[in-house]
Amino acid sequence: MRQPDPGPHRTTAVPDLTYRLVIRACHVLFRVLGLRIGVVGAERLPRTGPVVVAANHSSFLDFMVVGLVATLRGRLVRFMAKQSVFDAPVSGQLMRGMHHIPVDRAHGETAARTAYRALRAGEVVGIYPEATIGRAFVVKDRADLKRGAAFLALRTGAPILPVAHWGVHRVLTVGGRFSLRRGTAVSVLVGEPLVPLPGEDADGLTDRLHTVLAAMVDQLLDDYPQLPAEPRRAWWWPAARGGAAPETQEARLLDEEARLRADAGRRGR
Repeated sequence: MRQPDPGPHRTTAVPDLTYRLVIRACHVLFRVLGLRIGVVGAERLPRTGPVVVAANHSSFLDFMVVGLVATLRGRLVRFMAKQSVFDAPVSGQLMRGMHHIPVDRAHGETAARTAYRALRAGEVVGIYPEATIGRAFVVKDRADLKRGAAFLALRTGAPILPVAHWGVHRVLTVGGRFSLRRGTAVSVLVGEPLVPLPGEDADGLTDRLHTVLAAMVDQLLDDYPQLPAEPRRAWWWPAARGGAAPETQEARLLDEEARLRADAGRRGR
């Protein structure tokens, strides 16, 4: 797999040293697992200037394949991630070293300001509009999508670049689901940049983003090279296609239960 070109986007050697070491570690992991990663449309990510990358969220590892799109273009993504990841000793040090952006649900405006400054500086900011991992393994309903990507695009003039992926959740995802089987196919599709239309607001732009992301994931499913032999037994295959993954409504309830447990855990500290 091609190594990322450092390009002209590194601000100083020190801030991105941690990031580049993590990228190398990710490439080693890809090789160890024998992942068959296919990326289509990476050239749609501009080599310069601010970009809001908006991706679907199905795995604890999907930032690796979303970030791969940027490294193929000589760029780095500053991902917006939940505060708890920054609070953990090891991951927190790495996240801060890579200049990712912590998101505290109680003080979301702080993360928004940090993301705004990064975009104004010409950075690539990565956002998961679904906020949490989708247990149905398809894009969540429009009502569940956050408007952060649209707000940032409208405020900064940065395009939204939709990035869809499918397959990496088979390696590691919520509910203790994981597989170390070598050769898992991971498909990544980069869509055309979305630019706000005249008079369009955040709701309208988020509507368009949802439509595009959902269609892109459907396309990846249509073309996925490793269809399950027995869909009814495949926990990773969507219910709408005969798989054993939770239905959308069930997945929403599971998400809510997980959120309540996490909130209770934070209050109990």
